[in-house]
Amino acid sequence: MRLRFLGSTSEAGACPSLYETDRGTIVVQGLQVVDTEALSDLRHVLDGETAVEVPRELLSDIARRILP
Repeated sequence: MRLRFLGSTSEAGACPSLYETDRGTIVVQGLQVVDTEALSDLRHVLDGETAVEVPRELLSDIARRILP
């Protein structure tokens, strides 16, 4: 899988960030959620999955740029 950087809300361009893959999917880079109460609210977490937290504005900014 290859990634193409879409953007970040970080001044340094670090995390949180979003990437588009050559498979037509999106990769999210952010801080891993470790709060047990928040994790217990997640549904259907499969082996190998985790949750990351990113600012809402990161998703809305990128959505405006990449969606028709």
